Amino acid sequence: MYNRILVTGSAGFIGFHLCKRMLESYNDVEILGIDNMNNNYYNPMLKEKRNNILKEYENYTFLKLDFSDYSKLVKNLKDKDIDLIVHLGAQTGVRHSLKDPWAYERSNILGTMNIFEFARRFDIDKVVYASSSSVYGGNKKIPFSEDDSTDNPISLYAATKKSNELMAYTYHHLYGIEMVGLRFFTVYGEWGRPDMAYFKFARNILLEEPIDVYNYGNMERDFTYISDVVDGVISSIERNFSCEIFNLGNSKPVKLMYFIELLERYLGRTAKKNFLPMQEGDMPVTYADINKSRELLGYNPKVSIEEGLKRFCSWFLDNKRWILKL
Repeated sequence: MYNRILVTGSAGFIGFHLCKRMLESYNDVEILGIDNMNNNYYNPMLKEKRNNILKEYENYTFLKLDFSDYSKLVKNLKDKDIDLIVHLGAQTGVRHSLKDPWAYERSNILGTMNIFEFARRFDIDKVVYASSSSVYGGNKKIPFSEDDSTDNPISLYAATKKSNELMAYTYHHLYGIEMVGLRFFTVYGEWGRPDMAYFKFARNILLEEPIDVYNYGNMERDFTYISDVVDGVISSIERNFSCEIFNLGNSKPVKLMYFIELLERYLGRTAKKNFLPMQEGDMPVTYADINKSRELLGYNPKVSIEEGLKRFCSWFLDNKRWILKL
């Protein structure tokens, strides 16, 4: 294991869970977390709460920093003796990218190039970075395999993630940096993002407000529980590669209406459903082929949608006093 790991987006959903797991599992690893602590589409109070939990660990150091500003990145991190970068910070989500494309260009393209260039300049040998299942676009072939074409992204968010993969390959080719890209599939769980459907659904169900059900409910998502995703990220850190991309999904697509039924069951309320047509940039089905991840990462998702949503709803109900203010 590495001595000092830089995690970008450490106060984000996946970043928080990854840092927490590593801090609990590896006594000799220092985690340096950076996050700008701003969010254009949900209350930053949630990031503050996540980060306050991480600050309780002795081996965690936090810097409030925007990695889209290269000069500040260098100024604050050049003397930190970083061994590995896990780049999870980004502007996330398909729908918000339609409203504020510039934020996605700044964070996901310029910001990611800054991280890769920092790794090159300061001789950091390995970068693990977040990609997304959205790169598969309107691909008709399912399940989605890492070898499938990703040349036709149908949202700006997907286009930025595709560009990250291309930049990673270029930095590996030119400078020999080990690059591992992880295509996450609809990650859910406790401390998740309030802009994601499952979180908004839970909130609205408790408040007895209608939920927007797109494509009239005819959608399937490869919902992947957060602990399984963290398992995959840690395996990609611990194992050596040259330049690879992996799917991290559950490989068991769930029909949206069954997903809502489970939320109703665990929250003890009935949802008021507002059925709507498909939104621009959305994908009707996501489904990960995880054979490569099983073989090379030892990745083996364990948490069923029933168990994962049960855990999420329990957390949500226990903390609803402040969650409903987000």
